[in-house]
Amino acid sequence: MEIVVGIDVSKERLDVAILPQEEVFAVGNDHAGIDELAERLKGIGVDAIALEATGGFEMLAVAGLSAAGLTVLVVNPAQVRAYAHAIGRRAKTDPIDAAVIAAFVLATKPEIRPLRDAETQALSELVARRRQIVQMVVAEENRLRMALAKQAQKSIKRLLTALRRELESLDADLDSHIRKSPVWRVREALLTSVPGVG
Repeated sequence: MEIVVGIDVSKERLDVAILPQEEVFAVGNDHAGIDELAERLKGIGVDAIALEATGGFEMLAVAGLSAAGLTVLVVNPAQVRAYAHAIGRRAKTDPIDAAVIAAFVLATKPEIRPLRDAETQALSELVARRRQIVQMVVAEENRLRMALAKQAQKSIKRLLTALRRELESLDADLDSHIRKSPVWRVREALLTSVPGVG
């Protein structure tokens, strides 16, 4: 494993660290940011991308990067914290966290298990559908701002409610798909392979 990317995930953004280059940057945690990130990482030929399980904020990035054909691992935050403690990296900033996640993967050398073509295709379709729904929500929100007639406003609000419900359902489908796939490594005991860390 030569080039590893660690990503610290928050609701609004992804802090990215690339090792061994020690390159650090951030993108938005949305479709546009993830597309930009995927193109950038494909261009340098990364071997693995690791993110911590963060209660769902990682879901879109994992799905989008996996659908783009990149190798993604979702790792256990407690194991990354134990590793950071063992190597004396207690500073808490998002770029440092991203670098620690990448270093953790370099140190533990988890087995790379790429998604099967059918899994990649399913994720790709779900991500594309989610993007379409997000675009519809934005379009309807814009229409609502312009609508003057009460009946038109009611119609738009009903449709927005349905679209937001569909978005939640798609997010749940994506999350379920990811948790059942080889990218989900949260329950694995990766730390056993690092001397002095346990």
